[in-house]
Amino acid sequence: MTTTTPPADTARESRNRAGSWVGSRMVSSRLIGSLFLLGFVCYGTGFALVSSVIGAADFPASVAEKQTMLVIGVFLMLMNTVVDVGKAVLFFPILDRYGRRTALTYLAAMIIEVVLLTIGALSLLLLIPIAGGPAGGHSLAPLAVAANAVAYQVAEMTLAIGCLFLFALLYRSRLIPRFLSVWGIAGYGILLAGSVAELCGLQVGTILSIPGGLLELALAFWLLIKGFAPKAYDPVY
Repeated sequence: MTTTTPPADTARESRNRAGSWVGSRMVSSRLIGSLFLLGFVCYGTGFALVSSVIGAADFPASVAEKQTMLVIGVFLMLMNTVVDVGKAVLFFPILDRYGRRTALTYLAAMIIEVVLLTIGALSLLLLIPIAGGPAGGHSLAPLAVAANAVAYQVAEMTLAIGCLFLFALLYRSRLIPRFLSVWGIAGYGILLAGSVAELCGLQVGTILSIPGGLLELALAFWLLIKGFAPKAYDPVY
């Protein structure tokens, strides 16, 4: 004897699946949006604290008395590593539905970026033993600061390249509004140019990072409130 599922039960099951998918979509969207904001706050605050230490004219001499601020700043910069890895991991299964190569490219770019940022942040911790050593060793302090600056700019270049692929895919898939995708492509293209310029000695990186930074804030709030577009992210039964 064979049995058939009543139409009412089938409809109820479909609604339950759709409701579960919508909930999953919004959870994923809000997690990614929250990580964009958290990364912005962590690295921005950490870098501001570190800058308050290394921005002094004779900063090696004052590192000892500002050691706690330096360590807290570096710790917050390192927290961004965890945030960015989490963001890349959460993005991967979403992007993978629309382009495996783009998903892998973005994941690889994020991994390289966090490795470089970690190296740069750890180089700043070398200021502590340098400051506590002989006065003659203070000449090494600018090298530690320069190492972080170079690592940061190369990391930003890597991030920009990965995000160009990311937002090109988001534009094609309509996972987010196309104006955000176009903004992302333009913003990260400008960021890439700014990082290259910084490595060439032109001090324009901070200004050219503003469009990309504002895009990350806008995207974060969009994902928190609206999430990824349902039509572009239909559930697969």
